[in-house]
Amino acid sequence: MSYLVLARKWRPQRFSDVIGQDHVVNTLKKAVEKGRLAHAYLFAGPRGCGKTTTARLLAKVINCANPVGAEPCNECSSCKAVNEGRHLDVIEIDGASNRGIDEIRDLRERIGYAPSQGKSKIYIIDEVHMLTPQAFNALLKTLEEPPPHVYLIFATTEPQKVPATILSRCQRFNFKRLELSELVGQLEKICKEEKIDYEHDALVLLSRRAEGSMRDAESLLDQCISASEGKINLKLVREVLGLMDSQVVNELLASIASRDRAGTLAIVDRVVSSGADIEEFFLSYIEGLRNLLVMSIYNDGK
Repeated sequence: MSYLVLARKWRPQRFSDVIGQDHVVNTLKKAVEKGRLAHAYLFAGPRGCGKTTTARLLAKVINCANPVGAEPCNECSSCKAVNEGRHLDVIEIDGASNRGIDEIRDLRERIGYAPSQGKSKIYIIDEVHMLTPQAFNALLKTLEEPPPHVYLIFATTEPQKVPATILSRCQRFNFKRLELSELVGQLEKICKEEKIDYEHDALVLLSRRAEGSMRDAESLLDQCISASEGKINLKLVREVLGLMDSQVVNELLASIASRDRAGTLAIVDRVVSSGADIEEFFLSYIEGLRNLLVMSIYNDGK
């Protein structure tokens, strides 16, 4: 059997599994319970925060034969088909590669057909901001008068590029970057379930690098597990991410503070020669400066 990456293996299978987006999930669940689902949604937010996953969950519960409250049962043939990516009435479209008016006209034509496998047809258009102006115009009529069996869910990382005429016809949900503690907590859970030995600080460093993206955090963890010899530790994570030891950052800060030009240049040369990620090193340097500033303000206040 082929290996299943962590980001797919640990993809949420019900709304309660979604991390860090309670404001979105709770509203959608109430809409499901009350039978007040809109026919067009726009999910906006940074990469890897759960937009497409939430869209799939919504599609799954809409067509679920035996929903448990507002959650999909994950046992009926419809839920299993969505989980396996083979549901005929849940259609995912990449807006970047299907952005022209011809593709949208074809979509409009297919929208008129009745569902073939489930109760409703759900179209999930990812990166919808990539559609051309002509394609957006072609969508307007469908958004104004959608067939009762059709739901449209748009996902985008750049909502400002979506025309106002489209935005005004959708219920918009803004997804947020996940907090560091949420990322670390999920990585710890994965490590425990996968029986991977780890250092807490190593997972913190991985989570910082993910910049609020659960998908990125899980992918980086996957990478570290592949490179490890039984334990995820700080040394391994720094090597995988191309980071220098924090001690080098402290040396650079001390050298600059003492106005040691030769020493400063020598440290920078050492970093460059080591093959470390230069951008990441200087981001660590900036973070070190910030920490010193915070400490200075705190000490002055005392």
